[in-house]
Amino acid sequence: MKFVQIIDYRTADFDSMNALMDRWVEQTKGKRTASHAVIGRDRSEADHYLDIVEFDSYQEAMENSQLPETDAMFREMVALCEGMPSFTDLDVVREEQSNAATVRRFFHEIAAGGNLAAIDEVFAPDYVDHDVANEPESETGAEVVRRDLTMWREAFEFTFDIERQVAEGDEVAVMWRWTGRHKGDFQGIPATGEQCSMTGTTFFRFDGGKIKEGWFHFDRLSLMQQLGAA
Repeated sequence: MKFVQIIDYRTADFDSMNALMDRWVEQTKGKRTASHAVIGRDRSEADHYLDIVEFDSYQEAMENSQLPETDAMFREMVALCEGMPSFTDLDVVREEQSNAATVRRFFHEIAAGGNLAAIDEVFAPDYVDHDVANEPESETGAEVVRRDLTMWREAFEFTFDIERQVAEGDEVAVMWRWTGRHKGDFQGIPATGEQCSMTGTTFFRFDGGKIKEGWFHFDRLSLMQQLGAA
């Protein structure tokens, strides 16, 4: 589950605070675990600031806080503040845009780009795959994704175009267009070298920041016709 920490503080010397943050970023390169950070200033009170820092998990946030560079930075930060900063710790329970970005990562980086090592970062270990073309229709485990993508990547060089995407709550729906060149055996059909395309829709459900279920529907008949098999 993603974790966010909000640091609330006041300072009359934000330039020094900004320089301190830059030094910390440089000193912790390759070690810090924060995935995203935003600093905001209160429009009604110019000395009031909020740092919003995102981590992939609470455990990674704790690793970040235990870095000696973080401890030294915090002491310097307190010296620049008017009073002690306050901290609010949040478990992220809903983040639609993050889910939408994860789905795009799946299609572009993992499926088309071939970064299969990232499958475990995106899919839950007990992921359930619903594909009407498979028997049985539902299969469980992130390894199902790795197996299917390996099969498709061995048979085709392909890309995805996301034509429409809608995110609501813990669900993301995608309309996509797939374009590929048939370079290897696909369901008993030897490589033809043909350029093929098909359209499809996929519906994902998230749980704890990872894809828990996926429903895939695509125009397999059109693909087989383009390969001369139907």
